[in-house]
Amino acid sequence: MKIGITCYPTYGGSGAVATELGIALARRGHEIHFITYQQPFRLPSFLPRIFFHEVDVGRYPLFEYPPYDLALAVRMHEVVLAHKLDLLHVHYAIPHATSAWIAREMLAPTRPDIRVLTTLHGTDITIVGQDPSFHAITKFSIEQSDGLTAVSRFLQRETVRAFGCTGCQIEVIPNFIDPEVYDRTRYKAALRDQFAPADRVLMHISNFRPVKRVRDVVKVFARVREQVPSVLVMVGDGPDRVHAEAEARELGVEDRVFFLGKIETVAPLLSAADLFLLPTQSESFGLSALEALASGVPVVGTNAGGLPEVVRDGETGALCPVGDIDAMASAALDILRDRDRWQAMSALAARDARERFAIDDVVEQYESFYDLALTLRS
Repeated sequence: MKIGITCYPTYGGSGAVATELGIALARRGHEIHFITYQQPFRLPSFLPRIFFHEVDVGRYPLFEYPPYDLALAVRMHEVVLAHKLDLLHVHYAIPHATSAWIAREMLAPTRPDIRVLTTLHGTDITIVGQDPSFHAITKFSIEQSDGLTAVSRFLQRETVRAFGCTGCQIEVIPNFIDPEVYDRTRYKAALRDQFAPADRVLMHISNFRPVKRVRDVVKVFARVREQVPSVLVMVGDGPDRVHAEAEARELGVEDRVFFLGKIETVAPLLSAADLFLLPTQSESFGLSALEALASGVPVVGTNAGGLPEVVRDGETGALCPVGDIDAMASAALDILRDRDRWQAMSALAARDARERFAIDDVVEQYESFYDLALTLRS
């Protein structure tokens, strides 16, 4: 198949999943064309059967905000025609599904068989799409897609609840990991040697948006630190980083909290961690949690959104109410103090992640989804 993929190319779960999916599909013999405004952050400079098409957003004095969605639609139209694509697979509902619908309308006279498939990832439905400014266009774009997937059962239900979509068939295809990459036995624990050769390492990875509640990460760590020698490693960046740094200073743990910024390859870091903290307000899936589990790192997080579909409470980690710092700190201490329990959780976490979310199995689900969409061509 010849597949066009559009995603946000910057640091974040949806872009990471879309890029890794494209790479995996190319390894399986498909021709993949990424169509977006810059090269996806997890895409190396060159891989066989993978092509990148940059969307050029023209700068014109009339436009205070250049219309990226229209430029994207035009680029999709061009790439479909030039490379004879079979389908467009867009990740994140707006503006990508909207742009793909426009491109499909433009292609109707010459390529009426082109299919538009949309994968819903989370905040495109739970936050952005439900904003009154975008609700109608999000609903329209979802309903106009030729096929829909959601990364969790929670997101599937939330889409139906928020947008109606009574006629929509939304297939759940989860996020995934490469078992060979997220294998802690492959890496030397250089991070542990540098920051905490004798201490426990707690870790958090995100885009530091308000929904991630990064101040709660620091609060939980501060309470753990009182009883267990430990350090906290914060990976990523975003608007709330400054607040997390301030929290660390206020709690007097700034010398034990290390902010590493954006790092594309996180598997070697996770291999050095003892516990992963994810006190998120809302998580449609929890890719960072899955990557931690696959690395044998138990997760302490919240019982919000789709996270219970990833973390087995009491078995591969612990899930607590949103904002309950006491409960999360207590759960973290229970895991860290009992080495036998940690070992059992670590082994089960790695095994469970591989059994339920291995990349080859999930990519096969996408291939079947593509085949079904193409057989329904008008």
